[in-house]
Amino acid sequence: MISTKISPRTLRQLGIRSDILRSVSAMAMETPTREEALTTKPLFSVTPVNERNQTELSVKIGRGFEQRHVGPGPREQRAMLETLGFTTIEELITRTVPENIRLRGNLQIADAMTEAEMREEFERIAKKNEPFTSFIGMGYHNCFTPGPILRDVLMNPGWHTQYSPYQAEISQGRLQSLLNFQTMVSDLTGLAVSNSSLLDEATAACESLSLMINGTKGKRTKVLVDSKCHPQTIACLQTRATNKNIDVVIMPKNQMGEAMDTKTCGVIVQYPDTEGNMDDITELVDSVHNNGGLVSMATDLLALSIIKSPGEINADVAFGSSQRLGIPMYLGGPAAAFFATREQFARQVPGRIVGVSKDVNGKPALRLSLQAREQHIRREKATSNVCTAQALLANAAAMWGVYHGPEGMVEIAESIHHAALVVAHGAKLAGHKVLTENFFETMKIDVGEEKAIILKKAHQARINLRDYTDESCIGIALDDTVTRDQIDMLLLILGSPKMVGDLDEVDIDDIDRNSIASSDFVRKTSFMEHEVFKMVRSELELVRYIKELERTDLSMVHSMIPLGSCTMKLNASSELEYLSMPEFTNSHPFAPEWQNRGWKQIFNELENDLAEITGYDKVSLQPNSGAQGEYAGLAAINAYHKANGEKRGICLIPTSAHGTNPASATMAGLKVKAVKVNSDGSINLDSLKNELHKHQETYLASW
Repeated sequence: MISTKISPRTLRQLGIRSDILRSVSAMAMETPTREEALTTKPLFSVTPVNERNQTELSVKIGRGFEQRHVGPGPREQRAMLETLGFTTIEELITRTVPENIRLRGNLQIADAMTEAEMREEFERIAKKNEPFTSFIGMGYHNCFTPGPILRDVLMNPGWHTQYSPYQAEISQGRLQSLLNFQTMVSDLTGLAVSNSSLLDEATAACESLSLMINGTKGKRTKVLVDSKCHPQTIACLQTRATNKNIDVVIMPKNQMGEAMDTKTCGVIVQYPDTEGNMDDITELVDSVHNNGGLVSMATDLLALSIIKSPGEINADVAFGSSQRLGIPMYLGGPAAAFFATREQFARQVPGRIVGVSKDVNGKPALRLSLQAREQHIRREKATSNVCTAQALLANAAAMWGVYHGPEGMVEIAESIHHAALVVAHGAKLAGHKVLTENFFETMKIDVGEEKAIILKKAHQARINLRDYTDESCIGIALDDTVTRDQIDMLLLILGSPKMVGDLDEVDIDDIDRNSIASSDFVRKTSFMEHEVFKMVRSELELVRYIKELERTDLSMVHSMIPLGSCTMKLNASSELEYLSMPEFTNSHPFAPEWQNRGWKQIFNELENDLAEITGYDKVSLQPNSGAQGEYAGLAAINAYHKANGEKRGICLIPTSAHGTNPASATMAGLKVKAVKVNSDGSINLDSLKNELHKHQETYLASW
């Protein structure tokens, strides 16, 4: 397996480490078969790097990462080739790939790295990220990820390879965990039905819009959106609405009552809003319902442990992100979104719903119910193109809820809230105006002419605050990682004459008067009373529970998975180990771009490589699922034709296509026409030609 052209002495002269030499010596003791000797690449290969400079050499050490991770090795390749009747991979490619689409020439991408090289490179890239503490908020917060959840769920192939729980008989563990997620969400939101996660908060808002339109019989095409929703949520709603000819009107909550009419399907509000405010919307909810519309509320699960739930406010839909329940920010994630509604809208809930059933022996069993894979049944009539939707991160968030329970969640929420009250009190002592009257952990502060100085001080302390660019205001959003030293630093930055240790009884009384506990927003109803949220408190108990559920699943640590899905994959351990690096876990998506240069390098390299491989000019990494990729592509195609003044609105899709394909096309504002397929799965060309001819006539007639 070792080329005898390179001696150990030569290797040492080339600077190769002694530990690699020892592993090479061990490998040299193996005796390959004659066939392996002919088909296996030498451990060391010496090849010219540049044809113009034959003296420049490249030394490749060890089997590459791609061979270890992806496989198959020489033996497996040989067996497959023999089964297919070929002798070489080149012959297989020649016989199966048409000559006119064969790629001739080398891709202009970097050479593959070994695992050791990748780790060294990744650590170098990580140092380009500046690990500032971000108190920006806007739907993203630092949080603690319990070690058992990080190691035994997020980085455990027994959890992250099976992912899609579509086959109940091999998915009972995942289904139980997702049921825990549903139960937690339903309890916290005060609504009867929850699904087992969506993609992210912004797309969950779009799903709420679809439900409101369908819930009002599809005859209402206007929605009023709170101007204090997170900006990314508003942007996503506007994009989705454009393709469906829905009128999205952005306005303050206090103006919505007068703006409603018979075309208004409902309103979408943020609670607490992006600036931290909690407003009493009781009259607005009544007004919307009297007008025949529905109310959707974007909210925060952690805040809901101590503030009144959307169900108590009589909202119809609640949605948001579960990111702060133990999921690092990862520069925007995504993290699992949640979605809950009234029982009457259960059949319009997007994504998965886990149901409790009984098996043939009368024992309890879990399965997907109602909307399970609705795209494959309803296709272009589906109300959503959501497929698997962040099952892994929903499981991680569910385990966070199981670990902490309701009392732990309340303790964390009250601690964050109290810290925010102290900072707000210090801001007032410094002469600033706190514009947020009722808040959980986010506040907007008018600091007047001192804004530039305050932001500079924060920068020097390596702290990010929210900058309201067109106002003399800053925003501060605290989280469960905040320390007393950081609170003191924030008080110092704001110019408070008192630090935490200086607060007296008068200060404490003032702080208590402004707390949620003294307001009409305090939560008085119980939640998460199911036994599963009481049985785990120690790390040992959590590890045992995680392992107990894991044993009831089939994943790639056991065998290949019988159901083909784009989400069933084995992420390499050498990739997943970077999930715990603070330079990547704590990156806020709205932090200054220069703080995330490491991320940017990774994105740029990936985009460039994908563009080179696909032959396109540009690549977007924005879609966070295959279904979202379909939608983004179709939306771009639709926009292209509209920009050219072309009235093209038909999408031809084979009847064999994945169910999300027609659902995505419909969401993009296109009309789906089916193309038949032959018994072997190939496109029926006669059907394709017929559909092309038929709709070409329609297209030309429109001109």
